[in-house]
Amino acid sequence: MSISDLFDSGFKERNKGHFSAIVRVAMENGHVSPEEKLFLDKLAKQLEISEDEYKEIMANPMKYPVNPPYLYVQRLERLYDLSKMVYADHILGPRQKDILTRFALALGFTPGNVKYIVDKALSLIVMGVDSDNFVYEMQHMNK
Repeated sequence: MSISDLFDSGFKERNKGHFSAIVRVAMENGHVSPEEKLFLDKLAKQLEISEDEYKEIMANPMKYPVNPPYLYVQRLERLYDLSKMVYADHILGPRQKDILTRFALALGFTPGNVKYIVDKALSLIVMGVDSDNFVYEMQHMNK
């Protein structure tokens, strides 16, 4: 096995863990709404989750280990990706903030400041900032 195979395998497993964690959040209330299903379909494609893997994760989202981001910067990077997906195409409509808040809490942001974080994240996405500027702005929003 080559080093690139090891990297691809590790990357793929992280993506499955990430997708699984998001499915768990979406299923918190016991079901996945049609809007959430569209969001999950789109996310699966972006994370290169195969159709079989998708079905398996949807049937049992606890099967894959969650790889929560340890570093704050990594949490912000994931928040950027999720914010872009939540905002894109307005799939979730008026529920954008609600679902992004749930994802942000799952990423480890605290309930005390999650509303501010989500509002700031969405405003940066609306302004079209790239990931580097998003992380910078989020890190310096209280300074």
